[in-house]
Amino acid sequence: MAAPTRVKTVWFKKDGVQRGAEEVATAIATTIWRMADRAVDDLSRADYDIVTPQRGFKIIAEITAFAVHYVDRLVFGRVSDEERARLITALGKRLAEIMEDNILDFTGGQRDPEYDYKQGYIDMLNDRMAEYAHYTFERDKASFQALRFLSLMIREVMEKTDQPWIQDQIMDIEMPQIMGTVKKQVDGFYPLRDQGSGIRNQAGDSN
Repeated sequence: MAAPTRVKTVWFKKDGVQRGAEEVATAIATTIWRMADRAVDDLSRADYDIVTPQRGFKIIAEITAFAVHYVDRLVFGRVSDEERARLITALGKRLAEIMEDNILDFTGGQRDPEYDYKQGYIDMLNDRMAEYAHYTFERDKASFQALRFLSLMIREVMEKTDQPWIQDQIMDIEMPQIMGTVKKQVDGFYPLRDQGSGIRNQAGDSN
């Protein structure tokens, strides 16, 4: 079993000023990307037929989009709506930058003249944020329906021989680990004052 991902959860206030949404977003984005990348490695070790880098990037995109929405759910009620919007917007932009950087690393810096990697990720993220807004999240848990939607999005890019098994791997193994790590980090940055409160059922527009 791989060692758990270490995350930065708390910063001391600098000159009495709370860290800004952009700084927090950068830290959370780094964790989300690392966890999504590790999930792709886990799937490869499980003998799923992840052959092409394009497929790997697609899986990472779907997992990170789910994680961004999960962060949006977690911070609701902990910060103002304006601060939440700044955080989620900054988080999405930072992940788009990381996505582009990794694709360009793979292509040796060669861009697709017909596709903007950053904007493509943002467009996909906005679509997923709208989709996941329809699903229930209670406390720190995503509903079966939300996780199933994610697994179906990933299932679409897999080989037919892997499709029957990929959903269980995503829903039962990969995402619980990712969500647990993300929640720990969010709780560190934005402590939950009312331990009895849960995550709202509907997330508003954030990007």
